[in-house]
Amino acid sequence: MSPAGALASIDALMAALAQEGYLAERRLATAVFLALRLERPLLLEGAPGVGKTELAKALARVMQRQMLRLQCYDGMEQREALYEWNHAAQLLHLRAIQSPDATSNLEQAVYQDRFLIRRPLLQALDMPAPGAVLLIDEVDRADEPFEAFLLEYLGEYQISIPELGTVKATVPPITILTSNRTRDLHDAVKRRCLFHWMDYPDQARELAIVRTQVPQATEALAAQVAAFVAKVRSAAFASNFERLPGIAESVEWARALVMLQAQHLDAECVMDTAGVLFKQQDDVLNLQNSLDALLA
Repeated sequence: MSPAGALASIDALMAALAQEGYLAERRLATAVFLALRLERPLLLEGAPGVGKTELAKALARVMQRQMLRLQCYDGMEQREALYEWNHAAQLLHLRAIQSPDATSNLEQAVYQDRFLIRRPLLQALDMPAPGAVLLIDEVDRADEPFEAFLLEYLGEYQISIPELGTVKATVPPITILTSNRTRDLHDAVKRRCLFHWMDYPDQARELAIVRTQVPQATEALAAQVAAFVAKVRSAAFASNFERLPGIAESVEWARALVMLQAQHLDAECVMDTAGVLFKQQDDVLNLQNSLDALLA
C-alpha cells in the first residue's frame, strides 16, 4: 500500500500497519492517523515492551521513509542530539588560511555548513522528500534541560544554530517520542505533542500478534502462550513480579518454544525457558512459586 493510500482513513492505516506485521488497536491507529494528518509529534507512554518502538519502525516502512533513532539517556547533551562542529576540520582550515601560499579566494569563515556534524534531530530536518521518521526513544531517561532543547523542534520543526541561523524542515519529519514513564515529562513537551497511552494488549490481540510474528507455532501453542502471559499480567498475579513480560517477550517465547519443538506448555517447559519471559532472578523464582496456579 502506498503512503497516500495508508493515510486515506484510519482503517487503511490499520491495514497498512498490519501488512508490516504490526497489529494496532483502533485508538492507537487513530492517534497515529491524527499525528500524520496534523503533522504533529506523537508521544507514546506505557510500560516497557508494549510495542512503542516497534510502531515507529513499522510506520517508517508504511510511509516509505528513512527512520532515524535518537536513544535518550541520563546526561545527554545538545550536541549529541542536534549537531556539533567538526573542530579538527575547522582547525585545519584555520591553519590553511594562515599559510603564506594560501590563495586569495580561500573562504575565511570556519562556521560553515561543511564543518557541521549532523545528529538525528538535524538529520531529520534536512532529510529530502519524502522525509524521515524520527524516533526519540525513552525521552524520560534524559534530564529536564534536554527537554528544553527539544521544544523548538517539536513546536516548529526547526532548530536555531547560532553561527548559521535557523534550519527549518522542508518536509516535516514524522516524530514519535516514547516514554516508559520513569519520570513525568514537562508540560511544555506534552503540549507540543499528541498523546497516547499504550497498555498491554488483551489476550485476543496478543494471540493475533503471536500468530502473525511466529507463524511456525501451532494454533494451540500460540493460544497457550497468549493465555499464560495474560494470566501473568492479570490482577491476581501481576504484583508477584517486578517487571511483567511485554509483547516482545511473548513473541520471543513463542519462537523459543517452536525451536524446542514444544507442543504444549507444562511446568518443565515453562521453567526451562523462564529466562525468555523474565530478566531478573527474583521474577524467575516468583514464577516458579506461582507456576501451579498459572498452569491451572
